[in-house]
Amino acid sequence: MSKKTHILFDLDGTLTDPKEGITKSVSYALNHYGIHVEDLDSLCPFIGPPLTDSYKKYFNFSHEQAWEAVLKYREYFGQRGWQENKEYPGIREMLRALKDSGRHLMVATSKPEEFALRILDHFGLTEYFEFIGGADMEETRNRKADVIGYVLKQCGLGAGEEAVSRAVMVGDREHDVLGARQWGIETVGVMYGYGGRQELESCGADYMVETVEELRRLLLSL
Repeated sequence: MSKKTHILFDLDGTLTDPKEGITKSVSYALNHYGIHVEDLDSLCPFIGPPLTDSYKKYFNFSHEQAWEAVLKYREYFGQRGWQENKEYPGIREMLRALKDSGRHLMVATSKPEEFALRILDHFGLTEYFEFIGGADMEETRNRKADVIGYVLKQCGLGAGEEAVSRAVMVGDREHDVLGARQWGIETVGVMYGYGGRQELESCGADYMVETVEELRRLLLSL
């Protein structure tokens, strides 16, 4: 196996815990439709996948309603939700160790790139990444496979088995794993996020870790 020189990280549920900000933003949007959710934990499935998909899946919204709900979501998230975020303990130290080892670090998130940059700047984590890629605000690039392809192009990893063999994708949800697989990239599933063991096993993550420290050791060994 080739040495993993390029490491792509998901953001939500992998580098930071966005639970409070995302669930409150989803709830704010649902209130617009007269849907009141008391248990914000029940909205955790919204963490990770494209928002339009989740509004359709969990609340049977039409495409038009789902897009309108995303715009309402952003009203709250853009002002308050992005700040209601927590850095997972040990992430900063892991990123520093990986960068010191010569690895090239990138972010590939389904969150709009504008928000991802704002969050990583807020935590002082931007310096560890050579490129931070996310969805566009129009959501023409919001599928994880599309975001990963965009990031690979930006960091100079073209198509071909030899190129992608040097990359690995780290994420907590099945769409991270399935999106990376479309590019032939190996994956690490983090069980401290929002997918959990069963989801990551069922979608075929190549590696799985339970803690940030375990993730650090694994990535340094690949």
